[in-house]
Amino acid sequence: MSDLGFDGKVAIITGAGGGLGREHALLMASRGALIVVNDLGGAVDGSGSDKGAAEHVVDEIKAAGGEAVANADSVATPEGGAAIVKTAIDAFGRVDIVVNNAGILRDKAFHNMTPDLVDPVLAVHLKGAFNVTQAAWPHMREQGYGRVISTSSAAGIFGNFGQANYGAAKMGLVGFTRVLAIEGAKYNIKANAIAPLALTRMTESIMGALGDKLDPALVTPLVTYLASEECEATGRIFSVGGGRVAEVFIGETKGYHHAELSPEDVRDNWATITDQTGYAVPMNLGDETALFLPFMK
Repeated sequence: MSDLGFDGKVAIITGAGGGLGREHALLMASRGALIVVNDLGGAVDGSGSDKGAAEHVVDEIKAAGGEAVANADSVATPEGGAAIVKTAIDAFGRVDIVVNNAGILRDKAFHNMTPDLVDPVLAVHLKGAFNVTQAAWPHMREQGYGRVISTSSAAGIFGNFGQANYGAAKMGLVGFTRVLAIEGAKYNIKANAIAPLALTRMTESIMGALGDKLDPALVTPLVTYLASEECEATGRIFSVGGGRVAEVFIGETKGYHHAELSPEDVRDNWATITDQTGYAVPMNLGDETALFLPFMK
């Protein structure tokens, strides 16, 4: 089979001034994508800015024979999201791919977490994906084509100490992705989420020796496939890191039913309620609702 290519497709990659985003930009550009390298250039906690981070990656892409433009707008506001998409339209006339990768960290145990630690994290990770994707969405609908990849995290899907803010935002992106997949279906817009494990500026302090095996470049092949025209998957979640790719799914047990359910019924049938054999994997609200129907006769 032939190699995956992008044949002039336009990709917006947020947080692409380093780490995962930079790797996504470099590989996709090497395969023919026209790249908008977005990066505010701030610190890990989101403070400060430096447009040089995005410009440096653009220089790398151009030096390798690719095409790219830099953008230093913040994803955290609707105006910033619109400006990022406008950069793509002004430079290349269209937008085909959005990779929501921008992120910050403000970790703290939940009992010590204050609004100044919560609001910016939600604004960048969750609202940032809304802001950029919503600005790109009309273009994708009109052209009948689009790919959206949002960066979730195991901290959201499975939980991690000290990251209630980050975890809430990252699991929010799973719901965001599932809805986009449904609403984008008839317009050939595919939306998927990844939960990456990689050594980056945001994770270097916690990886230890394992970090040597977690090159960010080993996450990018999955992102590149999900961003390609050949990808048919949508509404899915994938774990990726160190060369391993796996699907993460949300399942539902067969459950227990009683027409006059009481708290005691729940207590006495807990083993049945939580029995994970014979589980189902609903792909949307309709699928999940259908699981109730056999009990409603």
